[in-house]
Amino acid sequence: MGPSKKELPRLVEVLPAFPPSACRILKLTSDINCPPKEIVRILDQDPPLARQLLHLINAPRCGLAEPVVSIRQAVVIVGINTIKNLALTVAPIEMLGRDSERTPFLEGQLSHAFAVGLIARQLARRLGLPGGETHDCFMAGLLHDYGKIVLHRLFPARYKKALAMAVKKQRPLHETERELFKLDHLGVGALLAEKWELSPHCALAMGRHHLPDDPESDSPLPDCVHAANIIAKTVGLGASGNPRIETTLPESVARRLDGTLPELIGSLGEIPAEMHKVQLFLNAWNATPADSTCEPP
Repeated sequence: MGPSKKELPRLVEVLPAFPPSACRILKLTSDINCPPKEIVRILDQDPPLARQLLHLINAPRCGLAEPVVSIRQAVVIVGINTIKNLALTVAPIEMLGRDSERTPFLEGQLSHAFAVGLIARQLARRLGLPGGETHDCFMAGLLHDYGKIVLHRLFPARYKKALAMAVKKQRPLHETERELFKLDHLGVGALLAEKWELSPHCALAMGRHHLPDDPESDSPLPDCVHAANIIAKTVGLGASGNPRIETTLPESVARRLDGTLPELIGSLGEIPAEMHKVQLFLNAWNATPADSTCEPP
């Protein structure tokens, strides 16, 4: 059986806290003036995460001519943003344990999460939101579907049934989740955001990204993540597990973001190219056996 609403907080409690290094990077990067050397310093103080990142960067499919031997060198080769974003993407998955099954579902989730985070951040900038809210948009986009990963990990057979039911009936996945679990990944995500002490704006977007027309909130973050989710699915960046792809934005979202779905897709700029680079690293991570250990190159 799946969890009840009363059981869910207890289930969330058994999950580890957000990785300390990722938390520190998260707090640092909320300041747009954060010096890159501070992020390098944090990663240097977390050898397991640093080794994992170096393993990804040195994977054959990433095509580097020479091996990268330090995080500092990696920043020069692939850029501080890629290093930071890889750390924030992979660390929450790694915290579930190295024995986590590497499934096509999980692979698609990682790519989709990264795409939604990047697009949501760009939409926030389009609105002229302050740096802190823009960063919250990125994090909410990156983690917006993490509730799916938790449900999939804790109740794999039942969650696979929810995925199959969504495809068979062409229904939104959060609806089949509620049918089988009496809750959905939005509710799980909101609880995780609270446990991980993410900002209230981020928690709101994680819990409301399928429900942008919230009469109780005038925050633009759920709208940004909602639109980014649709855009990522429309242009095929990652796989969310949800077979329903909306062809338009809700009127309220289009009005707030000042653009139709085609117009916002046309403003993606370098995001597809950035996603291509990120995908190389995520493919390398996906190809790593779950029970392997990553030694320095």
